[in-house]
Amino acid sequence: QVQLVESGGGLAQAGGSLRLSCAASGRTSSNGAMGWFRQTQGKEREFVAAISWSGGSTYYADSVKGRFTISRDNVKKTVALQMNSLKTEDAAVYYCAARSTVVAATTRYEYEYWGQGTQVTVSS
Repeated sequence: QVQLVESGGGLAQAGGSLRLSCAASGRTSSNGAMGWFRQTQGKEREFVAAISWSGGSTYYADSVKGRFTISRDNVKKTVALQMNSLKTEDAAVYYCAARSTVVAATTRYEYEYWGQGTQVTVSS
């Protein structure tokens, strides 16, 4: 099992920045690619960003491309999501996810492990 704990959510103004972090623990051999997803009430959880095990490949949803950056530190077993130029539509609960394979994935069905989520609120 892999446990994921997100942190860094909170309130930001539109145009501002927030940095989310996710700490992984448990069976490190199960750690592979990781991703961030977000969900608002009444909507499906949607892909935001993903990063391969090596960090050499990253993927972003079109809605966040150029504004968000995903990164990871395999020594510290953390993955971060730097969110800049925030928009009100970025407000959501953000979830960290991990999968056993090293290749990044962009659909939620391909991730086996999930954090509890952290709330991001963006005021206009």
